[in-house]
Amino acid sequence: MPRFPEQMTDTARKQVAGWLLLCCAMIFAMVVLGGVTRLTGSGLSMVEWDPIFGFVPPLDQQQWEEVFARYRESPEYLKINANMDLQGFKSIYWFEFSHRVLGRSIGTIFLIPFLYFLWRGMLPRKWIPRLLFAFVLGGLQGLLGWYMVKSGLIDRPHVSQYRLTAHLGLALVIYCYLLWLLYGLLFPERESGHIVQRTGKAAKWLFALAATTVLSGGFVAGLKAGHAYNTFPKMGDQWLPPAGWMLQPGWRNLFENIATVQFDHRVLATLTFISVLLFWFRARHGVNTRATRIGLNLLLLVVVLQVSLGISTLLLHVPVTLASLHQAGALTLLTVLLFVNHRLQKAAKSL
Repeated sequence: MPRFPEQMTDTARKQVAGWLLLCCAMIFAMVVLGGVTRLTGSGLSMVEWDPIFGFVPPLDQQQWEEVFARYRESPEYLKINANMDLQGFKSIYWFEFSHRVLGRSIGTIFLIPFLYFLWRGMLPRKWIPRLLFAFVLGGLQGLLGWYMVKSGLIDRPHVSQYRLTAHLGLALVIYCYLLWLLYGLLFPERESGHIVQRTGKAAKWLFALAATTVLSGGFVAGLKAGHAYNTFPKMGDQWLPPAGWMLQPGWRNLFENIATVQFDHRVLATLTFISVLLFWFRARHGVNTRATRIGLNLLLLVVVLQVSLGISTLLLHVPVTLASLHQAGALTLLTVLLFVNHRLQKAAKSL
């Protein structure tokens, strides 16, 4: 039985940090690929879930015909893609297949090094439940992904926007959780310097606002709301969403009405943008630690790029490349915001 140290050695810290960095990068790619899968209409191309052998694609013409035959029984084929041939099916199948294989690969890349570090006694005892918790969340994410896909295989050939957003939300939780652990390994030292206490609180609220904005994008994607009202800043000729409260009870409009869902995302994105600008303007005078100031300036750059990508995606009717970059920008924004929060917390503890 290995003996667990109180603290990681420098060698162990570097190896564990490299492992977590790889896991975070793969999750980042997984979220972006999931967006591409959604944008290309590929998410319902695989109508079965095989957690054991699902990483093996069709290997010959007969297997392709069998997989395609199962797809032809699905609501999406019957109601939307009835004219699709085998070649067209392959073009959407590979996106969903790659998405699932990448998910399984993340689980493997996480589990094997974790067991190795555990066997070598390189992990402090307090780190073991933290990492096990992340692995459990990853398993739940796989189940939630299939639960999401099943919603589009029954009657309506569209996945539930609620399940889609839950799937996205859990991915963000796993990503940010591992990223926070990674920051603790990469930047273990506390920074000395001046910090205004309310700056740290503001950074936490700003992260919550940005995360809410990203989740609202899940509802936009789930309803394909980005394809409606492709004007900015107005929605068509109006400032408020046309027929924005036509569903009853009223709360349903926030999650099921295409016009209202897009309007909500616009408002949250604008509020996030303005909040970041104000936070940057005030926080840069409230801290004098080098890493935090770098994070603040990077935050300003990323939010400007993200808003530009969002508006461009809308005006150009959601091209796949721009929309994918917009989703990657959302993750980048959360990454930088989490870094700023981490450095502010470290600086606050040093006072």
